[in-house]
Amino acid sequence: MTIVHPDTLRRWIREERKGRWRTAAPGRRRTAVDIRKLILKLARETGWGYTRILGELKKLGVKTVSRNTVKNILKQHGFDTGPRRGAGTWDEFLKIHAATLWQCGFFSKKVLTPKGFRDLFVLVFLHVGSRRVFIAPATFHPNGAWMEQQATAFRRQAKAEKLGVEILMHDRDGKFTASFDAALGKAGIQVRLAPIRSPNTVAFVERFIQTIQQECLDHFIVLGQRHMDHLCSEFVEHYHRERPHQGKENELLRPPRKRTSCASVESLSSRDVRCRQRLGGLLKHYHRAAA
Repeated sequence: MTIVHPDTLRRWIREERKGRWRTAAPGRRRTAVDIRKLILKLARETGWGYTRILGELKKLGVKTVSRNTVKNILKQHGFDTGPRRGAGTWDEFLKIHAATLWQCGFFSKKVLTPKGFRDLFVLVFLHVGSRRVFIAPATFHPNGAWMEQQATAFRRQAKAEKLGVEILMHDRDGKFTASFDAALGKAGIQVRLAPIRSPNTVAFVERFIQTIQQECLDHFIVLGQRHMDHLCSEFVEHYHRERPHQGKENELLRPPRKRTSCASVESLSSRDVRCRQRLGGLLKHYHRAAA
């Protein structure tokens, strides 16, 4: 039982008579919605910890928020309360390096040869910034000598396409030999290995490999190396020049040199649309008929 001093009791009676009595709301007032939004905005855009965010708030004139309040708001919305360390997040790394960042990866397919079905290997290089792709000629024997040749061919192709190369990422597949990495290193290219069991770090090239398999190669019984190279070449041409890319806002990777003005949907007739086909109609590309 709480003992109240008589003077306190008399003061309560006087305040009640004068209409000054107020019932205090239970608990502390919630942080203003705008301030909460500002805290989350700073966390999302900067990766700062709660101490750094609190300092920024004080600099902006917000001095009614405590350290624990900022910390709790970050926790409630799934943000790390400590600052990000090192090179930053994966998204930041991609944004900073996309113009000179490449990923490469292998895939294989069983092809029919005079000796029966054999595994044929294909090496894919993808430029993250532009999504442009370079596919090496297929081989049954991806040994060290062949890998060194592909490292040289890759550098030559990137230079011809005027695409920068500073970092090349690949997974820990044993076919990526030390000589392959060394050949790239001699040319000033940093080779970075994907962490173990982290396919998302080379997700761009893995997505392309899935695309070429599902949209093209899974529909064929491949008859040897030359047949595989032809299929890959046709698909890459389609991929670059005819296939819209959602990751690039449904634009073509290599738009036509001369763009024709697009009429409105109301004025577009199906008679004005033509279809170009590749690989026996498997790959289709629609375009306006020439005026």
